[in-house]
Amino acid sequence: MKKIIFLFVLFPMLGFSQDEVSENPKDICPILVGEELPDATLKNIDGEDVSISKITKKKKSILIFYRGGWCPYCNSQLGGINEILDEIDSLEFQVLAISPDKGENLKKTIDKKKLKYTLLSDASMEYARDLGIAFRLKEKTRKKYKLFGIDLEKASGENHYQLPAPAVFVVDEKGVIQFSYVNPNYKVRLKPEILLTVLQNMD
Repeated sequence: MKKIIFLFVLFPMLGFSQDEVSENPKDICPILVGEELPDATLKNIDGEDVSISKITKKKKSILIFYRGGWCPYCNSQLGGINEILDEIDSLEFQVLAISPDKGENLKKTIDKKKLKYTLLSDASMEYARDLGIAFRLKEKTRKKYKLFGIDLEKASGENHYQLPAPAVFVVDEKGVIQFSYVNPNYKVRLKPEILLTVLQNMD
């Protein structure tokens, strides 16, 4: 079957290494299609270590990076994925949703949205940095969030004030990225029907 690669967002090469974190989400430099997904040890909802490479090399995978259960745009995206999960399963893909939220907050998100797929914690944001999608919130934005009752330290248990730009990576069983969607505008997410089209046209 013919493979279709969609290019949604173009990022200028600004000279940032993946270890550096800018305060401007437009400065991120994501990992590219064709590269091998780096390994990482994340936490599941029970606080147990989970190896990304061990999971993704068992089955084709969709990795969704979202900001946290406090984000309404993220919750809408996660719910949309849940609605097409039967179609995703029939295409033999698994879904891994990753955020800076610690385990107990992942549980709240699962219960709230009745999610039927795996949520993992990248509380340190190390994995998001490895993938080049991390940025640090400006102090002005942090204060604004707190006024709205959003406590990022409480959500992650960390004080780095970093978030991932919303992203979707599709990888094959070898851990190679076949498709990516990364958008520094957190209000714009990959639509479920477009994701399904991508999956249906992959070898």
